[in-house]
Amino acid sequence: MNLFQTCAGDLAEVLVEGHWRLDDLVSRGGLRLGRRPRWLRPLARRLLEAFPDGRPTSDRVSAFLKSDAKFRKQWPFALVVQNRPLPVMAPRPGPPEKWPVPAIVTPSRLADRLGLSLDELDWFADRRGLERLTIEGPLRHYSYRWKPKRNGSLRLIEAPKDRLKAIQRRILDEVLAPIPPHDAAHGFCPGRSVGSFVEPHAGRSVVLKLDLDNFFPTISLARVIAVFLTAGYPEVVARILAGLCTNRVPSSLWKRPDAPSGGPEDWRTRHLYREAHLPQGSPTSPNLANLVAFRLDARLSALASSSGATYTRYADDLAFSGDDRFARSIARFPVHASAIVLEEGFAVNPRKTRVMRQGVRQQLAGAVLNVRPNIARDEFDALKATLYNCLQHGPTAQNRAGHDDFRAHLLGRIAHVATLNPDRAQKLQQMFDRIEW
Repeated sequence: MNLFQTCAGDLAEVLVEGHWRLDDLVSRGGLRLGRRPRWLRPLARRLLEAFPDGRPTSDRVSAFLKSDAKFRKQWPFALVVQNRPLPVMAPRPGPPEKWPVPAIVTPSRLADRLGLSLDELDWFADRRGLERLTIEGPLRHYSYRWKPKRNGSLRLIEAPKDRLKAIQRRILDEVLAPIPPHDAAHGFCPGRSVGSFVEPHAGRSVVLKLDLDNFFPTISLARVIAVFLTAGYPEVVARILAGLCTNRVPSSLWKRPDAPSGGPEDWRTRHLYREAHLPQGSPTSPNLANLVAFRLDARLSALASSSGATYTRYADDLAFSGDDRFARSIARFPVHASAIVLEEGFAVNPRKTRVMRQGVRQQLAGAVLNVRPNIARDEFDALKATLYNCLQHGPTAQNRAGHDDFRAHLLGRIAHVATLNPDRAQKLQQMFDRIEW
């Protein structure tokens, strides 16, 4: 790399470490150059014209500088100041400016906040993707297991080990929790539940259900970095935070006996997992997924409103409902919704698309909606029978699916019933309390 490329890259890094405004760009550039040459302000204007949507990454600014003919004419110049300007928090204009996230502007400050050394911070962030090459053992940051889905396919659970999990919980509590998701998001949001997700769709003429395919692994490292940049973190800090919250799956995982077999769909899944993505099993993944999907939720809410429909989302489940006006557009509405999903970097699983009118059972997330939200009768009866058998024969024999914590699994199912029908849940809880564990 020649001197011009080095200096252009250095100047780009400095420019993006503050607010993306004319005077701020000129000020930061002048500090780094040791002076404010006449060409600096016109350069800042050209940068704002080239990137009008807000602060870009340093790589994009560096590429712009290297290709900008007017900037090249000013060459050579020297970076005479040894100390770089201290980065500052620079949230995107608008609501992000009011997010009460902690100000962390350098890697050393992030390491201090997390109780780590800089070397430990770099190791846990794994920005070089070493997890994908590490053999099974103590040096891996994650434990992996394949979990069967209801349709017979397999879902990969990536569970962070204790130290990384503790780091991720701090990021969740201190950085992500203060950032509000879209109002349409109901999964993993305080004060919201399956009940609040399905309630707006009860008693409607028609209900449409769409399912996002490979929701968590579809969310890439770049999209996670964008969340932290939007919150105002300098790029180097945003990249480290994103590295702490994403993962690359070891290739050897697909050689295990319990791994899914080959096929075009499995090939695409392997590709997603091979790249840095949100791991399903990490405490930060649900919140980050909601934040990444903010624009998706906003566009689908607007589409639903224009068709006289209501929209809510619970993780990868998308629900729309309405009455006569929505029913008249239901034939083409899924096509428009799916197009928006694709434009926002996700994909709809067409095999799980359901249009449910009042003449059939309208069901979302295990809740029947035809009159009011309620647990499906067959699901309630199955859970009641399981609890009864646990009372009669002991819980061990009833754990046929091999849940790691069968007690917690049953409590979770009872809690699900409670969000829809508290009276029924109370009866189930009374049975549960009599089980000898």
